[in-house]
Amino acid sequence: MTSAERIQAILLTAIAPIVWGSTYIVTTELLPADSPLLASAIRALPAGLLLIAYTRCFPSQQWWGKLACLGVLNIGLFFYCLFFAASYLPGGTAALVMSSQPIIVMLLSGLVLKSKIALSHCIAAIFGVLGVALIVINETVQISAQGIVLAVLGTLSMASGVVLTKYWGRPENMSTLAFTGWQLLVGGILLLPAALWFEGLPETISLKNLAGYSYLTIVGAVLAYALWFKGIERLPATNVAFLGFLSSVSASVLGYVFLDEILTPLQLLGAGAILVSIFLASHSPKTANA
Repeated sequence: MTSAERIQAILLTAIAPIVWGSTYIVTTELLPADSPLLASAIRALPAGLLLIAYTRCFPSQQWWGKLACLGVLNIGLFFYCLFFAASYLPGGTAALVMSSQPIIVMLLSGLVLKSKIALSHCIAAIFGVLGVALIVINETVQISAQGIVLAVLGTLSMASGVVLTKYWGRPENMSTLAFTGWQLLVGGILLLPAALWFEGLPETISLKNLAGYSYLTIVGAVLAYALWFKGIERLPATNVAFLGFLSSVSASVLGYVFLDEILTPLQLLGAGAILVSIFLASHSPKTANA
């Protein structure tokens, strides 16, 4: 891959976490209250069905188990833990715990992909976690042990999904869209019963709600996950994981623009630290299977 192709791959992959950063504002401003799991299920399941219907591509028998595993790790279990962790922890604390994902990806990449851990990656991880802390940390809150466990489990789930996606690749003769669709389908099937059990269906659905659900399905799932999985295919797994820090930056900027939230100097410093983190990770020495 040439330098220009690498930069292009990084920029396209970065769109995914930037889009995911908009999930909070879409959920609070456009969707029914107190239904994050239902939003996740609606985000994943229709998107998966749409992509499978469009591509008409079915995996071979030996790939069923792998796709089920990836769908659980990348979509279903991750979102389940994410939203339940948020119910026990302030959003900033949950985000801070989950900012350890690149560190876990580095370690798993060393074990599974046999890639070397570069010093620049370690320095980038410090900058990234520090950046997220400056953006979201709130020292006045109480910490729930149950919330921490769920946040850690969600982080492990997503990190494992990234590494296994890189390790297994995707089935021959299956496009990125089909590969994305099957994972979204599995994740949606896992999330829907939990959403119906814990939250139920909203009494009414307004046009504003439909607009929000449509955005999460088309942009937040179909577009974002297709770019994310394509990025994992083209870039080292660790580099992709560091791009996930952009979600915190995106959420803060959108809150400032649309919700009149204040961006403090510390938050701006945190955003700068995250950009430094991504730069260091993307310019580290390359390894064959990183």
